[in-house]
Amino acid sequence: MRLIFSFLVFLVASSQSFAQTPARFFTLDVTPNLANMSDFKASALCDVADETQRYLTKFTADKFAVHAGTVFDESVTLAKVKKTLAFICQTYREDVRKKRYSRLHDTQFLIENFYFYRWTPDIKTAREIALKSTNTSKSRMLNTIPSDKIFLTKYYTKLLTASAVKTPQYNQALYALPYDESALTLEAANEDLSLTRHKYTRQDIIAGVLEEKKLAKPLIWLTEEALHDVLLQGTGVVEVDGVRRYFNVHRNNGIAYDYAIGKREQARYWYFSEVPSIMGYGETLDSKIAIAPHVSFAGNVAELGLGKLFMVSYDQGDEKISRLGVLADQGGAFDNNLFQLDLLVDSYYGWQDYHKANKHLPDYANAWLMLVK
Repeated sequence: MRLIFSFLVFLVASSQSFAQTPARFFTLDVTPNLANMSDFKASALCDVADETQRYLTKFTADKFAVHAGTVFDESVTLAKVKKTLAFICQTYREDVRKKRYSRLHDTQFLIENFYFYRWTPDIKTAREIALKSTNTSKSRMLNTIPSDKIFLTKYYTKLLTASAVKTPQYNQALYALPYDESALTLEAANEDLSLTRHKYTRQDIIAGVLEEKKLAKPLIWLTEEALHDVLLQGTGVVEVDGVRRYFNVHRNNGIAYDYAIGKREQARYWYFSEVPSIMGYGETLDSKIAIAPHVSFAGNVAELGLGKLFMVSYDQGDEKISRLGVLADQGGAFDNNLFQLDLLVDSYYGWQDYHKANKHLPDYANAWLMLVK
């Protein structure tokens, strides 16, 4: 799925502004409505910015993600994106050395040092997806995206209760890569469609085909509900003897995520690997970006380009909140999607504890792309 539209014109002028045309999504905002800069740690923002800049510098061959953004013209450069990420950490570290309050929480400092480009969501595509969706709640939320706000969803890493062996309760495995491709590069494995990974849907695997034919190694065993959740969230977190272990998606079966259907109906299936922390985008498992809650966004990396700094603002009770985060993750739900960002919030066992901790966060927010001056 890809959007069909003409490129946004980014004017090279003394104002450094975006040109506004009726169908476009970003425009320079000389008076951005910054509120109380809250709900994020400057140290964590620097960590994610640093990790993302490392990826942009080291993995230039990844043309899917390492680019300035296909919705902008050549005036938005990768160098400017990397400079913005570097400035975040430069500012944070200077403030630490001088033992002062982080200027990344100072609205005046941000206005003086960044250009803000207001994001107007792609309402047309959101409405088209809503028409196809079989999920009533999802259709309603897509249909009610305001014309001036993006859809701000939240995602979390799944806290798991698990078993080292199969039991009647824990009867679904997180599988490592199938044995027939464990030694293959991603490129070689993607080209060989006879491999196990390309043959089976999620429903086939839940029914037991991998276990029956002994085609892959179970890493841990979960309930079926937990399996659906971790396949959706991408990361599983397990407490073992007081130590947290992390499992991250590795490679999938090549079936696209279908935004119109629920998690149980998805045919897409991910194989997992154990990793040292919560990981975001990466073309390969070894290259993935270490991300952190409250300062990491997932979004349309293919069209926006990895590493963009975004600010979102919204009402929280009687207070207005603004927060910063880096586009450092992606997912199938963001194909053909220029109306949504997904904020990484934390790790939870399930919907109830997630909702209790995050029910104050809105479904829609004003959003700005930020580039350092």
